[in-house]
Amino acid sequence: MALAKSKKPMIPLKSGLTTTLFFVILFTIPALLLLHTPPTSICTSFSTYTKTFSGDLRNAEFSWNRLKFYKQDPPLERMKIAVFSRKWPSGASPGGMERHAQTLHTALANRGHQVHIFTSPPSEDSGSTLSSQESDPSTKFSPHIHYHEGEAGRWSYNKAWELYEEEQKNGLFDVVHSESVALPYWRARDVPNLAVSWHGIAMESVHSNIYQDLVRDPKEKISPGFNTTIHGVIPKVLDEIRFFQHYAHHIAISDSCGEMLRDLYQIPNKRVHVIVNGVDENDFKQNRELGQKFKAQIGLPKNASLVLGVAGRLVKDKGHPLLHEAFSKLIESHPNVYLIIAGSGPWENRYKDLGSQVITLGSMKPDQLGGFYNAIDIFVNPTLRPQGLDLTLMEAMMSGKPVMASRFPSIKGTIITDEAYGFMFSPNVESLKETLDLVVAEGSERLAQRGKACREFAASMFTATKMALAYERLFLCIKNNTFCRYP
Repeated sequence: MALAKSKKPMIPLKSGLTTTLFFVILFTIPALLLLHTPPTSICTSFSTYTKTFSGDLRNAEFSWNRLKFYKQDPPLERMKIAVFSRKWPSGASPGGMERHAQTLHTALANRGHQVHIFTSPPSEDSGSTLSSQESDPSTKFSPHIHYHEGEAGRWSYNKAWELYEEEQKNGLFDVVHSESVALPYWRARDVPNLAVSWHGIAMESVHSNIYQDLVRDPKEKISPGFNTTIHGVIPKVLDEIRFFQHYAHHIAISDSCGEMLRDLYQIPNKRVHVIVNGVDENDFKQNRELGQKFKAQIGLPKNASLVLGVAGRLVKDKGHPLLHEAFSKLIESHPNVYLIIAGSGPWENRYKDLGSQVITLGSMKPDQLGGFYNAIDIFVNPTLRPQGLDLTLMEAMMSGKPVMASRFPSIKGTIITDEAYGFMFSPNVESLKETLDLVVAEGSERLAQRGKACREFAASMFTATKMALAYERLFLCIKNNTFCRYP
């Protein structure tokens, strides 16, 4: 239907913009104040990473990764767990949420729990030969994968729900786990034993939109897409605040997200639980020999004085405009500093234009990343996306490497909690360049010392085992309140 012409078109436009800016300020400023986390002093001793706590775990407002759980102890009870995930890893380069789901629920299955995954069909070129009821034979105990019918990779929660109800006939589930909104709230609200893991929420995306626009050249006009996005995200925040209440339990993957769910989204404390994602400790280890071999394979010159690394999608929102410009300035005065890039995307060819001090590797499978991390001196994450928490930071630290990353609450409050673990910079070229200068001045030997501290911290916090044990205890707590008592 055509819109009637207005004699004063600028009035509603300004009014709409004013309203949008009002909501941005209304939500963003309080959120930033709430999420500001002062730096803490953490000695590099394993005992300082754990939290002294006794009582109802539902009252814990810190990450459960800081609690003591023991791998050698068998589960207090074995459970039947249902998992709703839009996708299950089947291709060469799965996304972070998919990798998290696979790592977590494979670990829980290996703990003896009966885990059923309800997900979309795998892609035809994935090489998957699993039927809807078969499990991955790569490990002794694996989740049961239930692929619903339909187009490959296209999620249908209704079809997945039908498979879930059919499996319920073989025995009721003790707990149901949704990866983000795989199960929409109108399905989830009637499931009292359901927990949802949030890998990013709309309020965090508001910050992301702001930071990405600040990268824009002042002479460049604001894109129509940005206007559309910023106008649409505020109503989405309001919608989330309303419908999040319908999920019984919320799992935040960073301390700052947990604060936001409690303080801004108004979820009762006992229904918000912080469990940081973990990575497979068998895949990411400190291995100098592996690093040397990788350097030789990619042709890294022996006279390289310092090697930086970045991994992931080479797109704008991952901060590559910042890193590209900052590194181009750095190499003007440092001819022996190199940047290794693992990933693919629009910025790959632009990095190649910087010359021989940049080595682009393209997309790498997860099992190839061990060599990459061990070949670098420090890992760089210039992301412009505050939502979620990149697994690459944890993988690098598990491999004994310090990190430098954008100064976002999620990273500051959960990853770089002590200056011993690396560096933080404001998400702009000037701040990143200053930080790169500090890193070069510090040198590889001092960075290696930081790497040892990172490895010790990560091994206590960010392993798949620690994550799985924390989830196991939460699921037991959801099933039966007596398991909420810790220790």
